[in-house]
Amino acid sequence: MKKVLVIPDSFKGSLSASEVCDIFKEEIKNIFPDCEIVCAPIADGGEGSADSFLYALGGEKISITAKNPFLEDIDTYYAIIDGGRTAVIELAATAGLNLAEGKKDPLVTSTYGVGQMISDAIQRGCETIIVGLGGSCTNDAFTGAAAAAGAEFFDGAGKSFVPTGGTLQDISRIDFSKLRKLVKNIKITAMCDVDNPLYGTNGAAYVFAPQKGADINAVKLLDDGLRHIADIIKRDTSVSVSDLPGGGAAGGAGAGIHSLFGGELRSGIDVLLDAVDFESAAADADFIFTGEGKLDRQSLGGKAVIGIARRAKPLNVPVIAVVGGVERGLSEIYGEGVTSVFAINRLPEDYALSRRKADKNLSETVGDILRLIKRL
Repeated sequence: MKKVLVIPDSFKGSLSASEVCDIFKEEIKNIFPDCEIVCAPIADGGEGSADSFLYALGGEKISITAKNPFLEDIDTYYAIIDGGRTAVIELAATAGLNLAEGKKDPLVTSTYGVGQMISDAIQRGCETIIVGLGGSCTNDAFTGAAAAAGAEFFDGAGKSFVPTGGTLQDISRIDFSKLRKLVKNIKITAMCDVDNPLYGTNGAAYVFAPQKGADINAVKLLDDGLRHIADIIKRDTSVSVSDLPGGGAAGGAGAGIHSLFGGELRSGIDVLLDAVDFESAAADADFIFTGEGKLDRQSLGGKAVIGIARRAKPLNVPVIAVVGGVERGLSEIYGEGVTSVFAINRLPEDYALSRRKADKNLSETVGDILRLIKRL
């Protein structure tokens, strides 16, 4: 075995994707000391995305003071990669669900801090902005971020304000002039792994707002606000976001990035694979190792393991998935390009126990796989 590509997702609640990479590297070096190892921990757009890009590609961590969901200053950071040309920004860094713990309320939370980070990156000379949309506590259709980046929102009395989920219905007019000047010639891509529309029973408010603290009355108010902002955007820009797949991601941030910032929505795994030049890295590899905490029917949607397998299939490189657990009846994965699947748990035991042993279990399982490969 001369070269391998290690490209795992996190084992959520147990190991970060970077920690998984480190365990693979250690075991591979023990058994194949001369093997070239290329590591790229998967970033799906949620917390840890910036660090994953830095681990895989190198770059610079940019510290910044920005607003949290309640417009209070916090210290956070984003990543600059690609020789200073590309910024990787996590929405969760300033508008994450963890930042609202104990006071969740999507009627009042804001993405303003995300817009501050975008503005900062552009002012530093970045030409491409990647925004991860995972783990938000907001439902403001990214209007907060747009306000921070220069857009002005006016109510019926002509007074400017920063909208939140609960005040989207108050928007009467939007002045895009400063925002458009800022993002002119800037490529903005959102890592988006849901296809929910902006509003309606399958939209941002009804599907995601309850876990952000909204009761049924708040959900209705939030949904009405999303419908209203969609109408205003269509009136003022001729851009329709009503049926945009992924428009409902991160409380409507998908629709906001597309319509207010002129960005595109793409699968998180595809954004990462493009960034690490997956096809070139994998083409001459003997094996691709990937994995995630649980391989289940949701995985077939194209995240992590399946997304990698689909890109590896035309290259005819074996894909070995090492996972925390695997749901029965997933034979379809082999047609997608997965060669084999190994679960790391050594004994039948509750997750509360096994998660504490995840590092040891993963190490031993990877070691066993590599010993088998060495004997082939």
